[in-house]
Amino acid sequence: MFYVIALALVAVIMAPLFVTYHNMKQGKKTPHAKRAILFNLAAFAVVCLTAIVLPLGGYVHAADANNAASGLATGLGYLGAGLSTGLACIGAGVGVGHGAAAAIGAVTEDPKVFGRAMIFVVLGEGIAIYGLIISFMIVGRL
Repeated sequence: MFYVIALALVAVIMAPLFVTYHNMKQGKKTPHAKRAILFNLAAFAVVCLTAIVLPLGGYVHAADANNAASGLATGLGYLGAGLSTGLACIGAGVGVGHGAAAAIGAVTEDPKVFGRAMIFVVLGEGIAIYGLIISFMIVGRL
């Protein structure tokens, strides 16, 4: 039953897009197409938010003070682990991007420097590994 409802919602959401595409393909002008699509997307957002919020009413209970404190610490630990990995990978991506571009330029000028150029590219990738190790250390403490 859930799949039927989900399929019906997708069909209702996509209907204006198909109509607009069909009219554009036939060369018809659609003066209110943007307004119809925006109205449909706004209605979809309202339905999605309602579908998310309404079922939560029966499951809300007060939490114990001990569980709240430990839950906060655990959540912040996971957040720190994710941030350390994510930011390290972003830094590694920037480093590898610049290093690889310079390495390609150096190798095209002199093929003998390939080994030395690869060392600098690999050093940039090592930053991501350090971030991953820190994440494992943080999660290991939780």
